[in-house]
Amino acid sequence: MTRPMPRLFLIRHGETEWSLSGRHTGRTDIPLTARGEQQVLAKAHKIVGDGLIIDPKNLCTVFISPRQRAHRTFHLLSGHLPEEPHHILTEEVREWDYGDYEGLLSSEIQQKNPSWTIWADGCPGGESVAEMEARVDTVISKVREYHRQYKEEGLNTRDVMIVAHGHFSRVLISRWINFPLALGTHFNVEPGSVAVLSYNHNSLTEPALNALNLYATVL
Repeated sequence: MTRPMPRLFLIRHGETEWSLSGRHTGRTDIPLTARGEQQVLAKAHKIVGDGLIIDPKNLCTVFISPRQRAHRTFHLLSGHLPEEPHHILTEEVREWDYGDYEGLLSSEIQQKNPSWTIWADGCPGGESVAEMEARVDTVISKVREYHRQYKEEGLNTRDVMIVAHGHFSRVLISRWINFPLALGTHFNVEPGSVAVLSYNHNSLTEPALNALNLYATVL
C-alpha cells in the first residue's frame, strides 16, 4: 500500500503584547492578548477536526513549547475536540534564548551593538547560532524518524505538529529544507499561522516547504 507523504504542521503561537510591539520574547512567559486568543479560536473549527487540514486521527504526536503563549494556543485549537491529541511539552521547541537581549526592541539592540544580527551573531548570554541550529536539528531528526516509521514501516500515523515561536519556526523551516539557519531572515512567520513541511517526489530524502502563513492575518 502506498501511503501519503507525512507532514509536519508548524504553528506559531497567537498574538502577545510583545509580538505586537516587536520585543524579543524568549524565556519570558507572557500570555496571549485577548485578540490573540480570539484569532486562534476563530480558526480552530476551520483547521482542526475530522476531515480538515489538521485531522486529529492523523496526528501521531504534538511537540509544544512550555511557554504559556504556545500551550494556550494548542489548547485553544484543540479544545473543541472530544479528546486532545497526544502532546509533549518540551524545551526543545522553545524560542531562541535571547539572553542579554531579552525584552528589547531591535532598535534598542542596535544601539548597544550596531552591527548585530541574530542570524550571524546569536545572542550574548543566550544561545549562539551553533547552539540554536543544533537544537533545531535535534527536533527535525525526531520528526523525521516518526515520518520514516510511518512511511516505511506503517507505524504511527501520518502527521506531527509543533506549536512554538517565531524565530524557532524560521530556523526550523531553513534547516528542514537543508539550508543554513540564516536563510530564516527571508521568512516571515505570522502569529497564529500554520506552515506545512513535507517532502517532494514521494521521497523522504527531498524535504520541502509546502505552505507558509496559512490562516494568518498578513498585513
